[in-house]
Amino acid sequence: MTEMKLLKLSMTQKLKTKAMTILHESKVEELELPGRYMRWLANADSLPAKNLSVCVIRVLPGEAVRPAHSHPHSEELIYIISGSGKVMIEGAVGEVTAGSAILFEQGKVHMLKNTGTVEMKVICFFAPATSLDNYKTFEDISFPE
Repeated sequence: MTEMKLLKLSMTQKLKTKAMTILHESKVEELELPGRYMRWLANADSLPAKNLSVCVIRVLPGEAVRPAHSHPHSEELIYIISGSGKVMIEGAVGEVTAGSAILFEQGKVHMLKNTGTVEMKVICFFAPATSLDNYKTFEDISFPE
């Protein structure tokens, strides 16, 4: 990341005081990825947490986060903020709704699908920290119907 971009990020997107750093998700670039829109709240380019990374995703009705993937070097916990759908972990499928927390253990292949009629919003926590470069993808696995 260039010095100018870092300076812009620190000046316009973070409110920093002696005791805290605050970042609003609307100030973070949204990435359009297959089946979801993603904003990294804590990673190398946003809030510099040392031991975890965090993103917020939006999944539109009928869409599934794809491809199926795992995290070989971290575990992921997701919390459904709004919406409903299904989650697949290693071929097993379960229903999820707002308020559900789901643990994807390290190395377990998983997917998330919005089966509802409204946008699903999810916060994803990774420990230790990860990035899209550390996802292991499985293009041949589809969400079970």
